[in-house]
Amino acid sequence: MVLTRSRSKQGLFAGPLLVVLVSNYFVYRLPAIPVPENARAVVIGSLLDLAIVAPLLILALTKKKGFSLKRFITFMVMGLIAAKFIIPADYFEPFKFVPYAAIGVEGLIILAEIGLVFLLVKHLPGIIKEIKKHQTGSLFAFPTLVKEKVSSHPLITIVAAESLMFYYAFATWKRKPPVGENLFTLHQKTSLLAFNIMLIHAIAIETIGIHWWLHEKSIILSIVLLIINIYTILYFIADIQVVRLNPLKMNENHMQVSLSLGKRMEIPYETIQKIDWGPDAEHFNLKSKGLIEFIARDFEEAKPHCIIHFNKPLKATLILGFEKEVNAAAIRVDEPEIFQHMLENKRSLPLPK
Repeated sequence: MVLTRSRSKQGLFAGPLLVVLVSNYFVYRLPAIPVPENARAVVIGSLLDLAIVAPLLILALTKKKGFSLKRFITFMVMGLIAAKFIIPADYFEPFKFVPYAAIGVEGLIILAEIGLVFLLVKHLPGIIKEIKKHQTGSLFAFPTLVKEKVSSHPLITIVAAESLMFYYAFATWKRKPPVGENLFTLHQKTSLLAFNIMLIHAIAIETIGIHWWLHEKSIILSIVLLIINIYTILYFIADIQVVRLNPLKMNENHMQVSLSLGKRMEIPYETIQKIDWGPDAEHFNLKSKGLIEFIARDFEEAKPHCIIHFNKPLKATLILGFEKEVNAAAIRVDEPEIFQHMLENKRSLPLPK
């Protein structure tokens, strides 16, 4: 029923979009539709359709990705470029500058985004210094400081996420896993790290074999595949380090939990509505909408030790720094009894002022 409603809503916008494109194509080509000698008004109408109406309909079709001025301008540029091919050259001649002007605007936006990357590089030493000064974990502190000091622009978010990946892959080998009464590991009683190491070996062997064979067929394709495989290996290495060096941490007023580069969040104790423990947690549907799992991958199916329900949606950070709102978290730790005792105590304590 939900799927049918979703498709009907998409059809509500897909139909008019198709009509806009088809009508603007055939208005210049069907003999039954005479175009006046001075077709300036018709061409302007087509440009407005392709630069404003069509982009708005596309945004409505892809509303799950969010409405933004940047996306609208991108679709507008695409529409104006398409106009050059839809409108015959004779009619389009007085407006041939329009697509180039649109590309110029898009180019300015790209330059502005590149400028943000340089701004990140400028603030990077100060951000690293602040992380070392307060001795906070890079996994949570670095993206937060980047948003505060630079920008929350999606490009900067992705660059920050990739920077974390390379940091953990190359610069954390001398660090030892932290220990403490308020720290709880999620992986030591599982085969998560062994599974990742196995994947690294498999990718390395596959890279050598396929690259050698593909190099004779297509040098470019073999190089592209080699780069992708090297990046994948670095990602798994960074993932191992993230899991080792970032156990679940219970702070004074919130809990930090992560499992790999692509899954982390902070849970303030005041946002916890209820917690399911034991059998209630084990039988909970892990495919429920709005649920995020912090359960280390194992060769056998692992059950959560608790399901934490929130009294309001919280943001969880996923791969490449993208965020989504969740209503509950399923967590499995290596010391469930101690974890339960400490978490229940944290919830019962008055919040610090």
